[in-house]
Amino acid sequence: MTSTRTTSSALNTRKFILATDLDGTFLGGSEEDRKRLYDFIEANRETVGLIFVTGRDPKFIGDLCSENGVPWPDYAVGDVGTTIATVSPETGVAPIVHLEEEIATRWGDAGEKVRARLDGHPGLSLQPTDFRYRVSYDLDHETFDASACSIIEEMGHQWLISDNRFFDVLPDGVSKGPSLRRLVEYLSIEPGRVLCAGDTLNDLSMLECGLPAVAVGNSEPSLVERVAHLEHLHMAQAHGAAGILEAIRAFDMHDLPKGY
Repeated sequence: MTSTRTTSSALNTRKFILATDLDGTFLGGSEEDRKRLYDFIEANRETVGLIFVTGRDPKFIGDLCSENGVPWPDYAVGDVGTTIATVSPETGVAPIVHLEEEIATRWGDAGEKVRARLDGHPGLSLQPTDFRYRVSYDLDHETFDASACSIIEEMGHQWLISDNRFFDVLPDGVSKGPSLRRLVEYLSIEPGRVLCAGDTLNDLSMLECGLPAVAVGNSEPSLVERVAHLEHLHMAQAHGAAGILEAIRAFDMHDLPKGY
C-alpha cells in the first residue's frame, strides 16, 4: 500500500502533534500495533500532525513513506537533528534553509576533517551515506576505543553513542531536542500539544526538551535510566507504536477509538 497525505490545516491549528523517532518507536511493535497507530493518524489528519525526529537521512524518509505504506509526516527533523525539513508526497523532503543556517555554521566543512581523524579508529566503521552536517559510524562495542570521544571534543564537536551500535559526530549543541524545539517555535505550535516519542539515547535530548514525552516499552536501559525522573514523561509498558498510543491515552492528547 502507498500512503498519501491530504491535509488542509496548519500544524499550529491541530489538536495533537506526534514528534516521533522511527526505528524501534514509530516503526516498532507488532504489525497490528503499527496499523492501529497509522490508521488513527490517517483518519484524523485535520486534527493530528506528524513530525519524524530521526537519525535517518532524507532519502530514507522519502523511500519509507512512498514504498512502505507509512504515513507521510508534515515535517522531519532528520540526521539526528542536523536536518530540518518539510515533507510531502509531491516534493519529498525539502530542508528549511533558514532553520538550518546555525547548524551549517556550527559544522562548517568539518566532515572531511572528522573522517580523517577517525580513519581506522578501533571499533568504528564509517557509514556510507554522505551526510551534510554529521559523520556517522557503526560501532563495535567489544573493540571500540573510547579515545574517539575526547578526539571529537578536542575538535569542538559533540559525539553520541546510541543503542551501543552507533557513534555519531554532530555540530556542538545540535541534536534532536534543540532542532525540534526550533521547528515547534517556527511553526507557532503550542508546546503542550506535542508528544515526543523515542527509545534510544539519541532520543535523549528530545525527551528532555520539556515537551510531553514517552519512552516506549522497548527503550534501551541506558535511556530509561536517564529519563525515569522526568515529570513530563510517560514510561510506557507497551512497545513501539503501541507505546505511543498508550501515551496519547495517558496524557489525554486526542480521542482514540474504542479498543485502542
